[in-house]
Amino acid sequence: MKDLLDRRGRRLHVAARLAAACLTVAALSGCAAAPGDLDPQTGRELQARVLAVSTAAANADPAVGLRTLDELVDHLTRAAADGDVSFKRHQSIMKAIGAVRADLRAAMAAKTAASKAAAEKAAAAAEKAAAAAEKVAAEATETAAAPNIAVRPAPATLAPLPLPSPAPDNENGGKGPGDSPGNGSGKGKGKTEG
Repeated sequence: MKDLLDRRGRRLHVAARLAAACLTVAALSGCAAAPGDLDPQTGRELQARVLAVSTAAANADPAVGLRTLDELVDHLTRAAADGDVSFKRHQSIMKAIGAVRADLRAAMAAKTAASKAAAEKAAAAAEKAAAAAEKVAAEATETAAAPNIAVRPAPATLAPLPLPSPAPDNENGGKGPGDSPGNGSGKGKGKTEG
């Protein structure tokens, strides 16, 4: 949260400086300018370039802001060489540009530091994940290397089948008492052999 507030504070600071630079350029190109101090067309062109620098700073892109600021300086230097900007105006605009450049460089350094910190944090998290993965792999290897003792169920014991009982050993050859085959007196419903 503190980083977010710091970034917002830096953005506001940079935006405020750029606004000051815009006001400086606007004042330089306004009606109050003495004849010959700043050509009106050059003043409008400089304002457009300052606006581009302000937009880059507001979008938290200090690299683009610095490149655009370099273009502004080149344009200002050419205009001064052509006599469209007086020496006094050139110096005051360059002073404002110097302050804006310092702010953009500080914003760029802060952005780079934040990116570096985020990269270091991601690298630390990746190392931690790799260590955890190695630990899991080592545990899996240990488990796989342990002797495999298969627990086999004991064979089922079969109960012996009962043996047939021995035939009675009597004089009638295994027939019951009496002479007739069967249990009765021989008066059954069927035919009897006789």
